[in-house]
Amino acid sequence: MPELQTAVFAGGCFWCLEAVFVRVQGVKSVESGYMGGTVKNPAYREVCMGTTGHAEAVRVTFDPQEVSYKELLEVFFAIHDPTTLNQQGNDVGTQYRSAIFYLTDEQHRDAEQMISELTKARTWSDPIVTKLEPAAAFYKAEDYHQDYFANNPGQPYCQFIVAPKVRKFLKSFPEKAKA
Repeated sequence: MPELQTAVFAGGCFWCLEAVFVRVQGVKSVESGYMGGTVKNPAYREVCMGTTGHAEAVRVTFDPQEVSYKELLEVFFAIHDPTTLNQQGNDVGTQYRSAIFYLTDEQHRDAEQMISELTKARTWSDPIVTKLEPAAAFYKAEDYHQDYFANNPGQPYCQFIVAPKVRKFLKSFPEKAKA
């Protein structure tokens, strides 16, 4: 059995990221949670107040034989706006920052390279503000946040914010989507 790897991304609301990454071929699990702050075991309410320093993040466990870390980075940059500081759409605050929490030097180099390539290609008219931060303690979010989109497809936020990101992924990366 191949050795699984882990990636951690923050790009706004974790419900959006989780809903996309669970659909990526080679991804074995996705957990919503919090990373990058100063408070141990933060609760959602604390993180939402923006006082803990945590970002809403997803921990992605993947099989590198099926999907590479670089491919996960491609998906990450395609499904959120990496040019808005501490904001994704109407979600505003440091908890919604764009960040890549790297676990290895190789992940750090790959993320730097991806940002450089996207910048040179002028993929966005504004500069990329995604922070590269060493991975810290990951605190799994409360149970009701896990598989949120799958469990709440009729919820308005899911219909108007999450679903379009899922559709964008499926349209942009059909070859990377699970069957």
